[in-house]
Amino acid sequence: MVPFQALQAYRISVDAVCPGKKAGDICTTAVQQESYQYQTYSEARGHNFVLNATFDEIEADKYDGLLVPGGRAPEYLATDKSVLELVKVFSRSGKPIGAICHGQLILAAADIIKGRKCTGYITLKPLLSAAGGHWVEADTLAKCTADGNIITAATYYGHAEYLHHFIKALGGTITGSNKRILFLCGDYMEDYQVGVPFQALQAIGCHVDAVCPQKAAGEKCVTAVHDFEGAQTYSEKLGRLFKLTASYEGLDASSYDALVIPGGRAAEYLALDETVIKLVKDFMEAGKPVASICQGQQILAAAGVLKGKKCTAYPAVKLDVVLAGATWLEPDPITRCYTDGNLVTGAAWPAHPEFISQLMALLNIRVSF
Repeated sequence: MVPFQALQAYRISVDAVCPGKKAGDICTTAVQQESYQYQTYSEARGHNFVLNATFDEIEADKYDGLLVPGGRAPEYLATDKSVLELVKVFSRSGKPIGAICHGQLILAAADIIKGRKCTGYITLKPLLSAAGGHWVEADTLAKCTADGNIITAATYYGHAEYLHHFIKALGGTITGSNKRILFLCGDYMEDYQVGVPFQALQAIGCHVDAVCPQKAAGEKCVTAVHDFEGAQTYSEKLGRLFKLTASYEGLDASSYDALVIPGGRAAEYLALDETVIKLVKDFMEAGKPVASICQGQQILAAAGVLKGKKCTAYPAVKLDVVLAGATWLEPDPITRCYTDGNLVTGAAWPAHPEFISQLMALLNIRVSF
């Protein structure tokens, strides 16, 4: 999801396809992360990903690049002749091809990795070496490497560098990215709502820090996967552990150019923290960009900074927003976001492309092609 929504935020048209499925169909995703109890990573059910194009209708020559996500899907996609032919078409054209984690299985099956430097999830080392690739050891889980038009990364921790390489390979230039951005985090914030904007902003060269009250740099926040699966409200599943990059205590908030507030259940208790309220007020009073999504607006309401503002939020937070003196804007469609002065608001993670793009506009960051 990070590459898909980040590239859209940079105003790139992105299609997602799957063999045997059509636009509007769903692919189930997985939450994979390193385990401190077992000898390999754990896996749990993730979000439902909605495809926006049909595999059988794809005309490869109309696209400028190809990205292959990881997970377990590459295990069976690497046996699909139509998938391998698609990859070969991109390879013959010299267009950028990116693969991450286990996605390199498909590149090996398509016989395009021979003689190329590549990395991947550590268990792929024997296979990629046997396929003729020049294996580059992943000294960290964020390791990336680029060789010609082939870009590979070890795991999702490397999304930022991976996307940066891909933007450059597409001929993109980034301006205005020397910004410092602070994320206000908490336990059970929504997985996508912290991970996608965090890595999307890193990918374009911003310095991004994540903090949480009563936690220090290197500690982790647990996240939640929120989705709609047939009930009258969203479901919740356990998400990834998100590593904080800075300590909350002693934080110099004035050194940051913008504040991002993810949604999820964290906002419910963060809104009760007087230090959080002061932090939000300081950013708003300084006129610095503040971007808040989903339930994050509960914190803005508690801080008393919404009076006279026009904004949206997850619909269940409408009462908080209205009672705080704001003018409610319907999130219709759910992908829509709004900017009012220095404030950007969105309703849910499908709105990330607009959410990130509007924050970039306030910060005068541009990705040009």
